[in-house]
Amino acid sequence: MKKTFDFLAEEGVDYEFIDYKKAAPSEDLLREFIGKTGLDAVINKKGMTYRKLDAAAKAAVEDDLGALKVLTEKSSMIKRPIIAYPDGSITLGFDPETIKARMAEQSEA
Repeated sequence: MKKTFDFLAEEGVDYEFIDYKKAAPSEDLLREFIGKTGLDAVINKKGMTYRKLDAAAKAAVEDDLGALKVLTEKSSMIKRPIIAYPDGSITLGFDPETIKARMAEQSEA
């Protein structure tokens, strides 16, 4: 997240940071993220939280309904950052080139 904060500051972008580790997102917001990017994109399967799940919990996150329950309970499994743009689109993860391109698209619209 620090890289993202630094990048946005360097680019002069105002943003609102929502810490999902402190306040889990609602199921509606998670449904929106999953609908826009797909379930696999939202879940951070490389992180320790996912790797520490038992087999039943890992099986549960393979479908949207099970994933919603697990992600609201273990919000640190949500891939970060999730950047929401004015047009309603989102990107997941820190990729400076993608973020720059999306910001440029937004300013042209």
